[in-house]
This record gives sequence, structure tokens and C-alpha cells, in this order.
Amino acid sequence: MNFRPIPPMQSPHPKAVLRSEALARRRASQSIDPAAFAAHLAAAGAELVAEFRPGIVSAYFALRDEASTMPLLETLSEAGILTALPITGARGTALVFRLWRPGDAVVGGKMGISEPSPAAAEVAPDLLFVPLAAFDRTGHRIGYGAGYYDRTLAALRARKKILAVGVAYASQETAKIPHESHDQRLDFVLTEHELIDCRSVWPSS
Repeated sequence: MNFRPIPPMQSPHPKAVLRSEALARRRASQSIDPAAFAAHLAAAGAELVAEFRPGIVSAYFALRDEASTMPLLETLSEAGILTALPITGARGTALVFRLWRPGDAVVGGKMGISEPSPAAAEVAPDLLFVPLAAFDRTGHRIGYGAGYYDRTLAALRARKKILAVGVAYASQETAKIPHESHDQRLDFVLTEHELIDCRSVWPSS
């Protein structure tokens, strides 16, 4: 009787492991106060916007246990800042951004995430608050695996100067994230404890 050899099991990708570990730490953290972090994000985020004076600021609708950007969007809108939210398209594409402020209409998008109405104006943000699964202090991030923000940041940076601000709990920090040439760095990471300026450790160009 002939037996077909069983192929060896493939090890999971290092990024997948780091993503899973960081999200598990976020879920398990006993010190997380979502409302307090949302308020801190609104204040610290507004300070960044006041410092860099972007024309348009994008954020995101929080998914599961991500930090909410709604207080930030409310604060910026009340200050007269144009704000936008992303629309997720087909896999392998970049995000599209449309103007949105609290109170505007939304429609259902992918993964149950609300998105601006298709009638809202499409824009290219100058400062983006970016969700993530894991980060390190050099600005490398791990998202949720589809690469939307890497493609989006690359496309925007090819057009103009932008700032990308990762939003995460401190428990999501990883010592070093493996990266490839297409991976896009964050300029800052904002946690419940600090604002990390990742640009200070970037190599000189």
C-alpha cells in the first residue's frame, strides 16, 4: 500500500503572529478606558491639527475595540476643520475619502463599517488618523492584513506632503515590526499615554 506523504505545516507569517498577539493584549488589558482615551485623542489630536494646519483631516469609524475618533471629529468640526472618512473598495485598491462631519448621512460599508454617502465630495486628506493592530517606535505598523492604508499613504505621498498619525493603545506596541519596501511608515503614534514622534528615528534621506 502506498501512502502519500503529509506536507509539513506552514508556519504563520511573522506579521500575522504579531497582529494576533497585539490584538490579544488590547482585548485583555484591564487598564483600558475607552471613553477616557477617546477624550484624550480629541484633545491631543486637535493640538496636532492646530500645529500642522492641514486643510482636510481624515479619521475612521471605530471597529470593535478600537479607540473611537468621534469626539475628535466633533471637536475638529466645531473648530471649522474639514473632516473626512474612508470608503473601502475592492481588495487591492486604495481607500477613497469623502467629506463627513458628525450628523451627516452615512451608509453601510464593508465589514459593517459606516461610510459617508456617495453624494459627499471626494477629497485627499492632508493629515490622517490611522487605525492599526500593532506598531513600533520607528513608525512601522501592522494593519488588519488587506494593505489598504499602505496603498493609500503611498498614493497620497506621491501627490503631496501628508502626515499619518497612528492611533493605538500602548499595549499594542511591539519592539520591532518586520517590514517590506511597500510598507508605509507613520509620522506619529498617539496612545493613551503619549504622542510618539516616529520621524525622529527615521534614517536621513
